[in-house]
Amino acid sequence: MSPKRGSSRVGGCVALVIILAILAAGVWFGVPILAEKEFGEPAPYLDGFNRWNFSLQVLSNKNDLNSAANPQADELSFEIEPGESVTSVAGRLQDAGLIRDASGLRAYLVYKGFDAQVIAGKYTLSPAMSSLEIARKIQTTYSQDVPFYIYPGWRAEEIAAALPTSGIQVDPDRFLQLVHYPNMIEIGNPYAGFPSLDGFLYPGSYVIDREVSAEELISIFLGEFERQVSADLITGIEVQGLMLYEGVTLASIIQRETFKDDERARMASVFYNRLRTGMKLETDPTVQYALGYSDRWGWWKTPLASADLEVDSVYNTYQYFGLPPTPISNPDLTSLQAVANPEETEYFYFRATCDNSGYHDFSQTFEEHLSKSCD
Repeated sequence: MSPKRGSSRVGGCVALVIILAILAAGVWFGVPILAEKEFGEPAPYLDGFNRWNFSLQVLSNKNDLNSAANPQADELSFEIEPGESVTSVAGRLQDAGLIRDASGLRAYLVYKGFDAQVIAGKYTLSPAMSSLEIARKIQTTYSQDVPFYIYPGWRAEEIAAALPTSGIQVDPDRFLQLVHYPNMIEIGNPYAGFPSLDGFLYPGSYVIDREVSAEELISIFLGEFERQVSADLITGIEVQGLMLYEGVTLASIIQRETFKDDERARMASVFYNRLRTGMKLETDPTVQYALGYSDRWGWWKTPLASADLEVDSVYNTYQYFGLPPTPISNPDLTSLQAVANPEETEYFYFRATCDNSGYHDFSQTFEEHLSKSCD
């Protein structure tokens, strides 16, 4: 054999290897690209071979996933048991005639990361639905009542911002309008004469009809406030020389000043001592409230800059004497009880401890207060 012919064969083999490598690379990269184009992004934890494998499976089952098992069939009741595996669910769906192929549905659920999101419960499904439609259906279940939670220390705007994603069909702007103009609420509102209902939207867990009106929603929160705040507690606030609205305003400040329930009554004593001697309250949460929302810090700017303490607002207790005109947050029962039953102290100052525990050091004099600096 001549050297020229041998070189030709070697060159042909190299070319074949290159072509096969190109084809393999095309299959390796092309399959996930095609799957993502058809079915959307895969679960983020799928990578390497797993992503390629499940991409190939969903593409192979594309027709079954997009087709109904029986377009003429009636709806069926189907129940998913708690803790049931996605393989079991897919198999029973096929056995019930609701889908065409269990393996294709299972591959799609794993590909999308939905296999861990199948929710136990009773469903009404139809063989006229495609496998993809059934896959979406069994990840969620519709309930007329939805859970809603108000965190202690939230201002009304934060509650309103949580409404769109809760399932409650109340317009946030309408909600805030009624909170800030209580006389517009004609039902279930014993506080119509107050400047604002902020502070009376009682924190805690609720189960709310998703089609509730804004008026009804606020009435639910106010009703819980009335149930939690006893006549004795209101009397305790009045004994301290405050009306209910003023007491809630002070409680709303204490709620934002500390996360520690066991020092709220001591903190209340500081504010009472300042009010009774004509001092300014000089409390940061009122300045945070005055500054409002920013994409940089949200609703509560922390830490405050020196210039922030000079903002011209009636809510700025560094600039204005007495309580702010309205509550700045919605306090929980512990903060309200602290206002009704404060400790008896001679403290006028407090600052955060230097151990990052969340607690505060309390002082009688400004000199003592300065001595506890962490610098």
